[in-house]
Amino acid sequence: MTALAPALITGCSSGMGRQTALALHRKGHPVYATARRPDDLAALAAEGITTLALDVTDEQSMAAAVTRVEEEHGAVGVLVNNAAYGLHLPVELAGPEEVRAQFETNVFGAVRLVQLVLPAMRAAGSGRIVNISSMGGRFSPPGGGFYHATKHAVEALSDSLRLEVAPFGIKVVVVQPGPTLTDFAGTAVTTMHGPADHDPYGTFRAELADMYAHKTFTRRGGAVPVETATRTIVRAATTARPRARYAIGTVARTVMTARRLLPDAAFDAMLRRSFPLPLHAPIRQSPSKRKSKTEESKWL
Repeated sequence: MTALAPALITGCSSGMGRQTALALHRKGHPVYATARRPDDLAALAAEGITTLALDVTDEQSMAAAVTRVEEEHGAVGVLVNNAAYGLHLPVELAGPEEVRAQFETNVFGAVRLVQLVLPAMRAAGSGRIVNISSMGGRFSPPGGGFYHATKHAVEALSDSLRLEVAPFGIKVVVVQPGPTLTDFAGTAVTTMHGPADHDPYGTFRAELADMYAHKTFTRRGGAVPVETATRTIVRAATTARPRARYAIGTVARTVMTARRLLPDAAFDAMLRRSFPLPLHAPIRQSPSKRKSKTEESKWL
């Protein structure tokens, strides 16, 4: 891969996508930064970066962005599949449309972009696909089943893809951030809908939202600066011999190591100590006898 391989990056309106676009641009790569709303990319355009509208749930916009890069450079040199969001709801409460939307953005859009860029990459005999997964691609805590399911899917697809395209000179890399100081926490918290009457998960969802907003995605909770994550993504996108995976942050490395080494029962016990859980409140139980999970849990 040449040092100036053109890079197509999704989800550049903020966070890791925006910082990755800037970093690769400053290294000399022709960068095509994309987002659903081009107005969100004005600051990147002011830096001299080419900006494009790209909605990973819209086939036409994805095809148009890939065609633009191929017309100007022959092929996409680096695809960074970064666009994603986190749906955080108990499995029982998530509606079918919410689940479909989660997979459309986090999985199907990334897959379709891979399919669109591969023919020209194969013809060029080179290319790099960087899929932004998460430490959540290796485990799944309460309240995050659907978001983490999409990241498990990204991991599985990347493993197959890495072997399928290696003979054509194309490398596939997975990046696994832990908690990062971006807008992700705020977006995730907005999906934890407010408690409704007779909602058996109401207290759990409120406690989980508080944990994410004030503990997990903070420096005190071990969240890393976006610049740290960006350096890893850039290394994954540009190093001559990338690893299959790059974990970002102590939290990510620690939790994924525990998931690999501990039996299921022990890992579940660790999660029960670290996350809030729904209250077990049978109908006959007096409310005065319930004990809040907040009083019982130690969170990470």
